[in-house]
Amino acid sequence: MAIFDDRPEQGVGSMVSQDGTDGPGFLRSFLDRRRFLVAHGIYSVLAAGSLLGAYLLRFEFEVPSGQVDGALIALPFLLAARFGANWGWGLSRARWRFVGTPEVVRLVGAVITGSIVFALVVHSLPFAPQVPRSILLIEAALTTLATAGIWVTYRLAFEESKRSRNLDGAAPRRVILVGAGEAGSLLAREMVRGDHGYRVVGFVDDDPLKRGTRIQGIEVVGSPDDLAEIAPLLKADEVIVAIPSAGPDALRRIVVRCQGIDLPFKVLPGIGAVLDGDVGPGRIRELRIDDLLGRDPVSLALPELRADVGGKTVLVTGAAGSIGSELARQIAVNHPGQLILLDVAESALFFLEREIREEHPDLPVRTLVGNILDRSLVEGLFGAHGIDRVYHAAAFKHVPLMQTNVRAAVMNNVLGTWRLADAAGRHGTEKFVLISTDKAVRPVSVMGMTKHLAELVVTSCQERFSGTDFRAVRFGNVLGSAGSVVPIFQRQLREGKPLTVTHPDVSRYFMTIPEAVHLVLQASILPGAAGKVAMLDMGQPVRILDLARNMIRLFGRRPDADVPIVFTGLRPGEKMHEELSSPDEETEATPVDKVLLIAPRDGFLRRPLAEVLSAIVLEVEDWGHNGVPGGPEERRERLTRFYQELTGHVRPGESTPVVTVMFSDRAPSLEPAPGRGRPERKGASA
Repeated sequence: MAIFDDRPEQGVGSMVSQDGTDGPGFLRSFLDRRRFLVAHGIYSVLAAGSLLGAYLLRFEFEVPSGQVDGALIALPFLLAARFGANWGWGLSRARWRFVGTPEVVRLVGAVITGSIVFALVVHSLPFAPQVPRSILLIEAALTTLATAGIWVTYRLAFEESKRSRNLDGAAPRRVILVGAGEAGSLLAREMVRGDHGYRVVGFVDDDPLKRGTRIQGIEVVGSPDDLAEIAPLLKADEVIVAIPSAGPDALRRIVVRCQGIDLPFKVLPGIGAVLDGDVGPGRIRELRIDDLLGRDPVSLALPELRADVGGKTVLVTGAAGSIGSELARQIAVNHPGQLILLDVAESALFFLEREIREEHPDLPVRTLVGNILDRSLVEGLFGAHGIDRVYHAAAFKHVPLMQTNVRAAVMNNVLGTWRLADAAGRHGTEKFVLISTDKAVRPVSVMGMTKHLAELVVTSCQERFSGTDFRAVRFGNVLGSAGSVVPIFQRQLREGKPLTVTHPDVSRYFMTIPEAVHLVLQASILPGAAGKVAMLDMGQPVRILDLARNMIRLFGRRPDADVPIVFTGLRPGEKMHEELSSPDEETEATPVDKVLLIAPRDGFLRRPLAEVLSAIVLEVEDWGHNGVPGGPEERRERLTRFYQELTGHVRPGESTPVVTVMFSDRAPSLEPAPGRGRPERKGASA
C-alpha cells in the first residue's frame, strides 16, 4: 500500500502466487489501489477509539449509562467531521514512511478543524446529544497522539526493516560517517529511508558538544581520532567523509587519522549539493588523490569563450595528448565553426575524433596525422583552412627521455613551435596560444630549456606579426596525464610493488587536467595578454613523498608497514623544486583571480629572433649529418651554453666557441616572400 510502502506498483502477474491463490502481493496491491479508503478507515477507527478513551478518562472508567448512549449517537457526527477535516487537510495523501514536521502541522490543523465542526454540530442541533466540553478536548488530544503514534510506529518499523537488508536481500554495508553536521544528517536520513545498501552505525565529529547525541537516531560515538578503535567495535565496512566543505588539508588529516584501519574511504563532494538539498548515497564517490592536493581547485568560469571561438576555425596541435584532447572537448562544446585536430599519434587521434563526432554530430571535425615540422603540411593547413585560433599543445615533455634525445627536443619544441607561429602570423591567424610548463622557469633540463625557448619564440612573434595575438600559458604537473606520477603509483600499488620516489624532499605543483585546460582557454580570452605568458597561482607545492603516503592510505594500506617507499635519486634533468616564475620575471595581476601575467624582460633575447632560429637550425642539422663527439652529453652541453648566452645567464665575455658555431655566418636571412607583404623564411630556415 502506497501509504505504507513506496515501492513501485507491480503488475497483475506479481499479485498472484504461482499456484493461482492470492498472496501478499495481491493484498498489498489491493490496499494500495484503495489507499484513500484504507487511510480514512484507519483514521476513523482512531477517532472512535479516542472518543471512547475520552469518556473513560473523563468519568474515571465509570461512564454513566446516559453518557454511553450520548457517545454512541455523537460518534457518527464525529466521524463525519473527522473525515471532512482529514480530507481537506490532505492527511489521506500523506506517505507514512516520510512523515515529518509538515505532516504533523497538517495533522494538528485537521484535528482542530474537525473538533470545531463537531462541537458546533453537537451544540447547535436540537436532536444532537450534549457532549461535555472536556470530552471534546480530551478526544482531540487523544486523536492527535494516536495518529502521530501510528505514523511514527510505522516509519520506525519500516526503516528498521530497511536497515537489515538491501534490494538484493544481502546485508547492507555498515558505514561510519565523518561529520555530524547538516550534510551528515541529510545523508544519514537518505540512507535510513532508502534501499541503498548502507546502514549508518555511527557518527564521528570533532565537536565535543556533539558526543553522545543522536542524529537521525544514530549516535555520535567519538572523534575522527578514535576511528581506529571505533571501527572494529561497530564492525564498520567503510568510512564516508560527509563534510563537503572540507579542503585538502582537512581531508589529509582525516586520512592520516584513519591510517590504522583497513577500510575504504568515500566522500560526499560539493557544498552546493548540500545547499540544494541534493545529498544522498548517489553522490558518494571514492576519495581521489586530487582531493588531497595541497591546494584548493581553481574554477575558472569562461562565459566569453563561446563568443570568442563560436563560428571560428580552431586548430589544436598535440590533440591526442592529455591536455590537447581535453582542449578539443571543451572547445567543441562552445560551437566553433570547424575543429582541426593534429597529432602524430594515430590511434589516440582516431578515438578522439569518434568521441567528438558522437558528442557533437553537427560540428565539422577534421583530423590530420602529421608532424608540426612538416613544412608542406603546416603551410597547406594554414593556407587552405583560414585558421582563426591555434592551441599549440604538441611537445616532447618527458624530462629524462629528452635528456638523451636533445636534437628531437630542439627540433620539435623550438623549431616546430616557430614553424607554427610563423605560419600563423603570415596567414593572419587571430590568436596563437602556446602550452608551456613550469619546467621552463630557470631550466636545468633539455625539456625545460626548449620549452622556455618556445615561450621566447612565441612572445617575440608579437613584435613581428602585430596582427596576430601571441600568448603562452604556464602551469605545473597535471594529474592523470601520460607519465604522471599518480598513474605510476597506482600501477605499483596494484602490482604489489614498492612505491618509488626520487627524493624525500622533492616537490611539485599539481592541478587537474580540466583546470589546466580552463587556464589555457582563459588565457586565450584574457585582455592584455598579447605577447605575454599567463601563469596560474597554484598554491603550495606538494611533496611527492606525502603524495605517495596518501595514495597508499587511499588503497586501505599503511605506508612503510604494508607498502615500502624506495628512494631512487633524482633523474637526469630533474629539479628538487619547481617554480612558476623566476626572480627576474615581473608579474602583474589580471581580472581573473589566481591568474597572473609575466611580461617579457627588455633585451631578454640578446640577438634577433631570426638570427637565433637560423643558428639553431644549422646547429641541429650538423648534429644530424655529422654527429657530435660525446653523443647526448656533448649536445646537452652545447644547448646549455647556447641557452645561457642567449638569455643572459652567462656574461658576454664568457661566451664559448660553441656559441660562435651556433651564430655562424652560414645563418640564412629573412626576406619578403614572393607575392606577400610579410616576410617568409628561405634557405635552410625552419
